Amino acid sequence: MNVLMINGSPHKQGNTYIALHEMEKIFAEEGIDTEIIHIGNMDIRSCIACGSCMERGKCVFEDIVNETAPKLEACDGLVVGSPVYFASANATLVAFLTRLFYSTHFDKTMKVGACVAAARRGGLSATFDELNKFFTISGMPVASSQYWNSIHGREAGEAEQDAEGLQTMRTLAGNMAFLMKSIALGREKYGLPEKEAFQRTNFIR
Repeated sequence: MNVLMINGSPHKQGNTYIALHEMEKIFAEEGIDTEIIHIGNMDIRSCIACGSCMERGKCVFEDIVNETAPKLEACDGLVVGSPVYFASANATLVAFLTRLFYSTHFDKTMKVGACVAAARRGGLSATFDELNKFFTISGMPVASSQYWNSIHGREAGEAEQDAEGLQTMRTLAGNMAFLMKSIALGREKYGLPEKEAFQRTNFIR
């Protein structure tokens, strides 16, 4: 099994990385492979709603989004980490996720999702809510921990002092590993839930 981890911080080894790396340790103990992709300092433009991905099967812009797409398709779980800016996720990360999720048309059902947020003080739960929406619109179960998935620290490395935050990350990784393994067994025995044809309802007619 493998987990794809997205570091949405501009700082490659800052506090967001500390949270992801703490999870990596648990995944390794559980025999789960991981890969961290650092996108937070890249020049990633947002979706322009051109619709080209509907025909091409990938985003019209050839960048890290299209490079990541096959890794998302192959993974069993996805972890997204972000710093908090004005009670929100890093805009670069949001642009990346918007294009990645919208332009990939493969079934993401039952891939396990989890997000983590790092901040000096506030805005963590708002960022947590924002990022979880990418999972829940895609049929992805969301892994939980003992608290909202957050860690505190301003200067690089300060998150190492947040004992509760680090424990939250370890608990999250353990729960996520259990959930992925349980889903794999369930898929083998019962298969995936059947899907109805999508009913698209617009409120302006």
